[in-house]
Amino acid sequence: MTLDLKINFPNLSEHQLTQLRSLLPFYQEWNEKINLISRKDMEHFMLHHVIHSLSLIKFMTFKPDTDILDLGTGGGFPGIPLAIVFPEVKFHLIDGTGKKIKVVKEAITHLQLANVTAEHIRIEDVTSTYDFVTARAVTNLADLIRLARPRIKSKNINARPNGLIAYKGHPLKDEGVAVRKKPHEIFMIEKKINDPYFEGKCIVYVPMY
Repeated sequence: MTLDLKINFPNLSEHQLTQLRSLLPFYQEWNEKINLISRKDMEHFMLHHVIHSLSLIKFMTFKPDTDILDLGTGGGFPGIPLAIVFPEVKFHLIDGTGKKIKVVKEAITHLQLANVTAEHIRIEDVTSTYDFVTARAVTNLADLIRLARPRIKSKNINARPNGLIAYKGHPLKDEGVAVRKKPHEIFMIEKKINDPYFEGKCIVYVPMY
């Protein structure tokens, strides 16, 4: 088991590693003011939130000017770590809880992330369209597909078609019905990051076009 960012993600620059490591003290400070993350989770913050968010880059990459909507971002995951890794990709982080977005905006300022915006809004009220929609610990796959589809652009610019990227537990069980008859890929995180925490955790990619 290793939590070393440089070992797990050897292609990251020193600047990116510094930004990612700075997330722990930042969220520790804010978590004392606003209870964003449970105490148990804070003890494993880098693994449960930062490395989990970054696990996507083991399976997918994005071209410059890709637009990504992070649905139900909470405290900014996976959006903030991914925005650090993909500085030329545009991220829009949304959540229905205002206090969470307040912290996300503070994180954006703290990290000086020019490629990220954050908004207190429900996805039903979002009128823009994006290449991909990401979601982590939000809702079931069927609802995610329903909510994401109208917000996905029809023109593809990346190697993989535009679509939904959902961080999930595996096996999908009842949720699997939503994608059983649809094209999709399931990326098993444990195959790329050797840590017991990722046993039974996956990323589900559902192309829309």
